[in-house]
Amino acid sequence: MPTTGVSIMDGAKTTVKKLFIKTYGCQMNVYDSERMAEALGTDGYELTEDIGAADMILLNTCHIREKAAEKVYSELGRLKPLKSARPDLRIGVTGCVAQAEGTEILARAPIVDLVVGPQSYHRLPAMARGVAAGARLVDTEFPAEDKFDHLPSRPKPDQKPDRNPTAFLTVQEGCDKFCAFCVVPYTRGAEVSRPAARILSEARDLVARGVREITLLGQNVNAWHGEGEGSDWGLARLIRDLARLDGLARIRYTTSHPNDMGDDLIAAHGDCEKLMPYLHLPVQSGSDRILKAMNRKHTAQGYIRLIDRIRAARPDILISGDFIVGFPGETDADFQATMDLVRAVGYGQAYSFKYSPRPGTPAAERAQVPAEVADDRLQQLQALLTQQQHEAQSAMVGKEVSVLIEKKGRQPGQMAGKSDHLHAVHIDAADLPIGTVAKVRITDSKPNSLAGTPAIGHS
Repeated sequence: MPTTGVSIMDGAKTTVKKLFIKTYGCQMNVYDSERMAEALGTDGYELTEDIGAADMILLNTCHIREKAAEKVYSELGRLKPLKSARPDLRIGVTGCVAQAEGTEILARAPIVDLVVGPQSYHRLPAMARGVAAGARLVDTEFPAEDKFDHLPSRPKPDQKPDRNPTAFLTVQEGCDKFCAFCVVPYTRGAEVSRPAARILSEARDLVARGVREITLLGQNVNAWHGEGEGSDWGLARLIRDLARLDGLARIRYTTSHPNDMGDDLIAAHGDCEKLMPYLHLPVQSGSDRILKAMNRKHTAQGYIRLIDRIRAARPDILISGDFIVGFPGETDADFQATMDLVRAVGYGQAYSFKYSPRPGTPAAERAQVPAEVADDRLQQLQALLTQQQHEAQSAMVGKEVSVLIEKKGRQPGQMAGKSDHLHAVHIDAADLPIGTVAKVRITDSKPNSLAGTPAIGHS
């Protein structure tokens, strides 16, 4: 049951309802979870890290990974004892699995009280009141109104002074690309861009709360185009206006599509100091035949030429990517074309996956590559990508880099943060204030991080 407390200010009784959110998958879900918590905060909920103390549990799901729905049902099975012990506990499923499964979740999991798609979480407070009254509710519509218009303002600085110095900010949602392997157009809908003024307003609020680095999010973030002062803006113009905010030290964006990487955005990487030298630009395959089967609408050589242009604008940029092996119809020659592309580009970081069918997508109906073949190809690809990552990290040893200090390190007397190139850096220092940008001399390269000591000066 919700706990009843006494207000120190006036002695009045107040009801405190505890909210636990488990976030799966992508960075956009991290942002969505924050906004859901803020929306429910208007209905008396506050976040807790203790799932056993929660009055409401939300599973904010992602449909990108393999067997996403089955994993959610397994998690719901683990929550059954909590629900049995506390019948008033409310359990909800949100996000892309909620969108895809809809009422099926209520049928398969009687412990679930509400199911909310990613375009409807601004309605959570009203739905929470409905389930408190005993209803079981589903909202997986694509509402005509913009959910961002109906969300509460971000908390004021004095309400949450311990804000992490990094933040995600969704600027674009949905996808019009319809890649043959992807469910996003079906679970997130068509591409929608938020107006520039609202993005800038939210960014100012974040900076006022102590945020030093903002990562702009979208399923196809570099396709963003929004109503701005005097004209329709593209992402490069938005980044340049964000860079004018006093107190904001760094800007990043993810995830991008090669077909939306325009000249102005490439130029911004060269002349906008606050735009970090890191770019996640998925390619998926190095075979033109497979790229066509994926409906990617770009070629391998076109992608390589694009990388060359980006590096000409910003020579020290670190390139990250996404790869799928074992896509239906992929031959040994197609896979070797992917390996050739990886060697030609040289990735500082990358994500690679074995293809798995997503129900409702075109590729799911095609003949599948044998699992053992796909497994072998994935191991070969990951070995090459890991080698390239280690080479990129080793090249940093002995250099001075800028690190945004985010938290205390795992070891006593240690601080941790991210470099310009998004490397995790552990620093032998206990007195670097969180939120500062420190100069760090790199002394060692670990499997997935760097180690260093403070150099002179930080800001």
